[in-house]
Amino acid sequence: MATTIPGSLVNKKKKHFMGMPAPAGYVAGVGRGATGFTTRSDIGPARESTDLFSDERHAPPKKPKTDEDGAPIDEPDQSEDLNDANYDEFNGYGGSLFSRDPYDKDDEEADEIYEAVDTRLDERRKDYREKKYKEAIEKYRKERPKIQQEFSDLKRQLSYVSEEEWSGIPEVGDARNKKQRNPRADKMTPVPDSMLAMASQYGQTGTSMDPRIQSGMMTPLSGTMTSINSGLLTPGWRTGVQTGVSTDLDLRKIGQARNQLMDIKLSQVSDSVAGQTNVDPKGYLTDLQSMIPQHGGDINDIKKARLLLKSVRETNPKHPPAWIASARLEEVVGKLQVARNLIMQGCEQNPKSEDLWLEAVRLHSGDRAKSIVATAVRSMPLSVRIWMKAADIEIDVAAKKKVFRKALEHIPTSVRLWKAAVELEDPDDARILLTRAVECCSTSTELWLALARLETYENARKVLNKAREHIPTDRQIWLSAARLEETRGQSEMVDKIVDRALTSLKANMVEINRELWLRDAVDAEKATCRLTSQAIINNVLAIGVEAEDRKHTWMEDADSFVAQEAFECARAVYAHALQTFPNKKSIWLRAAHFEKNHGT
Repeated sequence: MATTIPGSLVNKKKKHFMGMPAPAGYVAGVGRGATGFTTRSDIGPARESTDLFSDERHAPPKKPKTDEDGAPIDEPDQSEDLNDANYDEFNGYGGSLFSRDPYDKDDEEADEIYEAVDTRLDERRKDYREKKYKEAIEKYRKERPKIQQEFSDLKRQLSYVSEEEWSGIPEVGDARNKKQRNPRADKMTPVPDSMLAMASQYGQTGTSMDPRIQSGMMTPLSGTMTSINSGLLTPGWRTGVQTGVSTDLDLRKIGQARNQLMDIKLSQVSDSVAGQTNVDPKGYLTDLQSMIPQHGGDINDIKKARLLLKSVRETNPKHPPAWIASARLEEVVGKLQVARNLIMQGCEQNPKSEDLWLEAVRLHSGDRAKSIVATAVRSMPLSVRIWMKAADIEIDVAAKKKVFRKALEHIPTSVRLWKAAVELEDPDDARILLTRAVECCSTSTELWLALARLETYENARKVLNKAREHIPTDRQIWLSAARLEETRGQSEMVDKIVDRALTSLKANMVEINRELWLRDAVDAEKATCRLTSQAIINNVLAIGVEAEDRKHTWMEDADSFVAQEAFECARAVYAHALQTFPNKKSIWLRAAHFEKNHGT
């Protein structure tokens, strides 16, 4: 039995594009935002790189191109292989333009020339480039230092910590409870104006209460409102309101009440314990201002530094820099007494440390500093720095002299102590001290010369002769002898002493430094010893100068003396040059020009 198909399905018109291939580039649903994709069924199975496509596999073979004679023509490869395996540092990639050309001798010579030019240019810029790079690195490290550089001086001392001490360092943990770790902000509740109004009444009437408050206290707490005309307060109100009275508060009176409260409290505190109070009502706020620490750093950084320094002190208590750093940290943050206590603990742990004792004396003042330096002297009687500090803190000159005398009994070979002690004495006592000083410190040129300056002419000659015996390698003793003879009018002895000085120093294997001797000539001229400076120049000018360079070098020396305003030295240089080169016209002209500007 045949079934009947509904007409709505049979009569429906068939779409014309059903079963037809999609147009090129068509993507289904692209109008409503869909995106196309490609599957393997669209592009076919995978192939090897050497496999040919079907069109190439069945295509006829290409015929090679030939010239008119029939010879094949080499065609350049159109596809360039840019693989790294096909790259040569000299020729480039395999498909380059000149890869097939021969590399002859001319090419090699050209490459060598280009390489030499590049090397030369690089050398010219090398110093500037390295200097620029070094400055940039230093500027960067100065602006942004590394974290490990912050406490490098302290961490460097950790190399002395033993393995047992290192294992015994406790772990630093936050032992505080939760409330201390996460503190809540303080809640500040302002005082209501009604309390200030009450306080103003309290300050005016003594201990009597406000009659409105008394009436409010007698009002029955029934919760019902009483008559406003009766003048009583309504229960539950904060302030009493009467009929006919203004409800506005006077801010001026409120300020006066606040001041009265402060005066009452200060007077009660100042009168509580007679003669034992430490509160100054007038300077109270000033004292509070002075208690503010003047350090502007972060408080967290200070706490971290304290913990670190405490760990270093406990780990190695025999390390003086740790105690000094701790004391200076407390001094910076304004806790001077804590710094003093720390430095004294360090002195107890390290009684043989000069730096600790000096820091302790610096942190203390007055008699306390004197007692500390006395203890330091007993612990280290051979320390020159501590003796000098002991003399510095004394105010009286007689006390300073006494300290230096005591110090020289313990350290008679200290030139620094002898010089400091001599500076405090008058010439006669200084001569006596220097006589003893040159016996104890016979190798100090300064002490010998100071003694010679204080002695008479005959005794000074003897002193300088003894100084030459003890110090045969010092030129200053010879030059002082030459100056001494010049001041006494013995001009013929000056040149002999300088010549003998050069001979003696060369015999004692001393190098004659020409620059130093010329500098001594300038010093002699400034000391009004003209003959000594000329003798030095005549004997030293030719030392260390080649024969062909003498004229040029000597003219430069003369210009240098003129720039230093040592005109006698320059005149001596021109005189010596004219004796050596009497036929040089240029030297005569320069000497005449010099005399015209600086002579007669």
